[in-house]
Amino acid sequence: MEFQEVLQNRHAIRNFDSKEIPEETIREIIELAELAPSAGNIQAYTVVVVRSAGNRKKLHETVGQDPLMTAPVSFIVCGNGKESAAKYEDRGKNLYAVQDATIFAAYLQLVITSQGLASVWMGGFDEEALKKSFDLPEELRPICIIPMGYPAGEPRPRVRKSVNEVIYKTM
Repeated sequence: MEFQEVLQNRHAIRNFDSKEIPEETIREIIELAELAPSAGNIQAYTVVVVRSAGNRKKLHETVGQDPLMTAPVSFIVCGNGKESAAKYEDRGKNLYAVQDATIFAAYLQLVITSQGLASVWMGGFDEEALKKSFDLPEELRPICIIPMGYPAGEPRPRVRKSVNEVIYKTM
């Protein structure tokens, strides 16, 4: 799939087919997403791969969003403030680690699309409850959850602002 097609085909999909995703595919997706840029090339992020039925149920109960039950795999993408703070102090902890994780997650979604799979970005959750539920160390901050799988149905048409609405000014 050409890159332009990946961008055009990426949609927020909330209903997934139950078909399993092979471990090799999951690892390849993560490996390719790791090509994302990061501050100082520190890659101050980590990902929790949620696959088992029990952990998918726990994730659903913690977060309360339905796609988490139908997706055969979910990624909990976390920023690692401690790693980034070692070089960039508070700015690394509070900004660069969040940016690193966000860029990684965006790449993750694009790679998922390129593999013929679908995903949705979820940011509405209680960080502390999620950390507690999955026993995440203090330095990890959950940034988003990305459920992934084969889509069940067609995506809704996407509406976007015009380029003129996005550009503030050209100087």
